[in-house]
Amino acid sequence: MARVLEERAPHGAMVAGFSLGAQLAILLAATRPDLVTDAVIVSAQAEPLRFPRATLGLLAATAPLARQRWFARLQAKELFIPEELLADYLRDSARMSRATLLASVGENVRFTIPAGWADFKNPALVMVGDRERKLMRDSARAIHGSLPGSRLISVPDCGHGIPLQRPDLFAQILADRW
Repeated sequence: MARVLEERAPHGAMVAGFSLGAQLAILLAATRPDLVTDAVIVSAQAEPLRFPRATLGLLAATAPLARQRWFARLQAKELFIPEELLADYLRDSARMSRATLLASVGENVRFTIPAGWADFKNPALVMVGDRERKLMRDSARAIHGSLPGSRLISVPDCGHGIPLQRPDLFAQILADRW
């Protein structure tokens, strides 16, 4: 991501990320603040799970289910994937290798706020749905609390899917920050 920004936006850009993408946005802002003019962090888990090995073991055992259309449809519903994106989601789920799935989820469940985040000087907005799991709401407060001057928004009636559940609101927030 840093290389793309170096090439296409050498003076920096607004970086918005959702879930795992939000963790990447935090990491980029912490390590390359010169490339991030504004950070929008949506539903980032910032507290590692207590038993990541057990979680990943269960995921490894059930990973073949992701290739099953019926299971991928259930996942899509939980993730608020809209009908018009369902075919893409099902295709991508079937294509993802077990190794890629385990690596990405492993990074996700072990993520902690990097030290450099507290030194990020540009604007930052942290968003969380008010119907998300407690872990996610606590993570949003921790991300916000560790960056002086950041802003925290709890979006009413949203779970872990703000950009997909409320695309109108999300687009307006981004446009207002532009």
